[in-house]
Amino acid sequence: MKKHIAFFFIFASFLFFQSCSSQNTMDSKTVDALVNSGEFTFYAQRANPTNYDVINVMNSIPNSTSTRILDLTGGNYTIELKKDVMDVALPYFGRSFNPSLGNTDKNSYRFTSKDFSFNKSQNKKGNWVIRIKPNDVSSPEVIMEVYKNGKAFVSMRSNDRQPISYDGYVSKNEVPQP
Repeated sequence: MKKHIAFFFIFASFLFFQSCSSQNTMDSKTVDALVNSGEFTFYAQRANPTNYDVINVMNSIPNSTSTRILDLTGGNYTIELKKDVMDVALPYFGRSFNPSLGNTDKNSYRFTSKDFSFNKSQNKKGNWVIRIKPNDVSSPEVIMEVYKNGKAFVSMRSNDRQPISYDGYVSKNEVPQP
């Protein structure tokens, strides 16, 4: 009986580590090349709201998990960076201090900026820290930390909303098909 239990734990740990290793990751040189080029796309997979009202509502839904992380499925939530254009399409969950009633376009982060500052630096661990501040639209400062394996963490800070962060990954920009 003890052999069966030991075999089960070995098999279960093998499956666990196999699933962890099959997640999409990049080579660190590819990540460095993407960040240095300044042309890449961040794909959001999860949103992390900081507003406790939103978290309490999420926890009050029947059969929900007690977590403050929202999986973003079914949408294309991105920050696309090019040399002269930044396109942002991310959902927002939280409190807005200057709501515009009847205007649903301002419920999320959806904007295009053609004039923005792009500052990047590398920390001691080799991760990239990128600060992007749009100058031509009233929108939040974007702070992005890109890890060596291509995973990324984005924090959005604005004067008129509570902060929110997103987990995801970076990838090369998609080339439009003619």
